[in-house]
Amino acid sequence: MLTLTMEAVSAIRGLTNQPEVSENGGLRISSAADENGAVELVAAVAAGPEPQDDVVTIDDVNVYLDPQATPALDDKVLDAEITEEGQVRFEVVSQSGDEGPYSQPE
Repeated sequence: MLTLTMEAVSAIRGLTNQPEVSENGGLRISSAADENGAVELVAAVAAGPEPQDDVVTIDDVNVYLDPQATPALDDKVLDAEITEEGQVRFEVVSQSGDEGPYSQPE
């Protein structure tokens, strides 16, 4: 199952502790195919999980994984950093710490 670094937990908490985000709000990670057919992971703040989403909860922070994204993230770690512009940048790395491209298994 996907794990989160403390930086990711903190970043998600900051994104979801906004007045316009519901109490069940969290970060939803879904998969989307680009124009070349490669699968990319897309993250966005969501009011709650979709009916078939897997839910990862760590320290009161929710991450919702769509069924297509779950296999690609099964043994991964979600990390986050704040850019110089103040934006949150999420990164998925393997649990061994190696970075790499991740795509949905066929």
